[in-house]
Amino acid sequence: MNNTGLWVSPTEFVNFADAKRDKLLGRHIATRDRSSGGAFGSANLPNPDPILKAQGKDITVYRDLRSSALVGGNIRRRKASVLALERDIKRGNAPVKVERFVRNWLLDLDLDRIIRELLDAPLFGYQPVELMWQPVGGYLMPVDLLGKPAEWFFYDKDNQLRFRSQEGGQEGELCDPQRFIVARQDATYANPYGFPDLSMCFWPAMFMKGGLKFWVQFTEKYGSPWVIGKHPRGATDAETDLLLDSLEAMVQDAVAAIPDDSSIEIKEASGKAGSATVYRELLEYCRSEINVAMLGQNQTTEKESNRASAEAGAEVTKDIRDGDAGIVAMAINAVIRRIVDINFGEHVVAPVYELWEQEEIDKVLAERDKSLSESGVKFTPQYFKRTYNLQDGDIVETAPADTGPAFSEPTFKPILDQLALDQAIDRLPAALLQEQGEKLVAPVLEALQRGRSDSEALGLLAEIYPHMDDQSLQQNLARLLFIADTWGRLSVNADRED
Repeated sequence: MNNTGLWVSPTEFVNFADAKRDKLLGRHIATRDRSSGGAFGSANLPNPDPILKAQGKDITVYRDLRSSALVGGNIRRRKASVLALERDIKRGNAPVKVERFVRNWLLDLDLDRIIRELLDAPLFGYQPVELMWQPVGGYLMPVDLLGKPAEWFFYDKDNQLRFRSQEGGQEGELCDPQRFIVARQDATYANPYGFPDLSMCFWPAMFMKGGLKFWVQFTEKYGSPWVIGKHPRGATDAETDLLLDSLEAMVQDAVAAIPDDSSIEIKEASGKAGSATVYRELLEYCRSEINVAMLGQNQTTEKESNRASAEAGAEVTKDIRDGDAGIVAMAINAVIRRIVDINFGEHVVAPVYELWEQEEIDKVLAERDKSLSESGVKFTPQYFKRTYNLQDGDIVETAPADTGPAFSEPTFKPILDQLALDQAIDRLPAALLQEQGEKLVAPVLEALQRGRSDSEALGLLAEIYPHMDDQSLQQNLARLLFIADTWGRLSVNADRED
């Protein structure tokens, strides 16, 4: 026993500080197995989506909604809004080698297809993606990311993804986290499947489909005028059928032959306009609800909307677009993290994949550049061309103002002086300078090789410093300084004579 702990056996030592800690702090307390709020008899955790539970089906019912022109068009619009964003790798604190490796990996992928598949996550709640790993050189990397149908997978009571394989039966097959990632929207512990936006479109789409069916029937019934035929009271059934056939032919061909003792009356369905308005309002309401769920607005179906608001309403709101982009970025960054862990180590910082709107970045840069310019900072035309994607001829480039003397002759003389000095230096024999430099450095290299430690090497350098042969090099440097001084004096005298 000592002050820090106690030996409870010859091989087990208990630290007093560890004894005070709760060993269960890292464990789950509130779990499905211990909860009395529901029965979880099997490993299969049903999708808690209320519509799927009421229908007794899986998310294939949401896939059927894509056949609707409105829902399918909104899905294409949402995916297109994310694909239109700028996207790239941000290195941050990651090593240059790792950033270059990940960037080259992304160049070999069909990112547009992968992003479209990942964007099924906000539609159905979750989207499993399988990573197809292959050895490439000395590395292991996923050569493709394939989105798999979400209805093939389910979550167990521990919120782990499982595959509905034939061999797995009811329990399914546990998915390897290195082989699968899952893009999800608003997933929680209670609902690991995420929230599907198509669930908000289910009933409006069903009512819209039913309302359209009844509206078509109403149009067929009341859209055309009614043709009424009258026959004598004592007419036989055969005469009545003959009159009906004649009326049917009249409706189709506007020509009919009837007996001379029969008559035809045409009546308009004048009092049914209000009934038609009911169907129209139902369809407009359903369209509005679907647009709100998918795009975040309903300006295209509002009666009060004008042309400008309708055009703006045809776009996906930025909050929904940014949320979809965040799901894509999170999924791709999860893959990047796995690549870095396998090939470079778990403690190596990974680069980050980001999506952004270029117009927003340009606005921030413009405001920053404006503030810097007002503070006195001057930017070059090359900076503006590079930053704002300008072309040659877009900026009027002016020569900088000359704040020096009015005469220009002296500005050329320093250049001539420099040329003369450069020529004098070039005339010095290169071999001679190399030999003198080697003689000066050789004792230093010998001392560094002899030293068995840093302190010993420093001591040897201090010993040889007084005996280093630097006389020849000093003479050449003095000669260069003399040439420069003489040339400068001659130039000053020439300026005075002028």
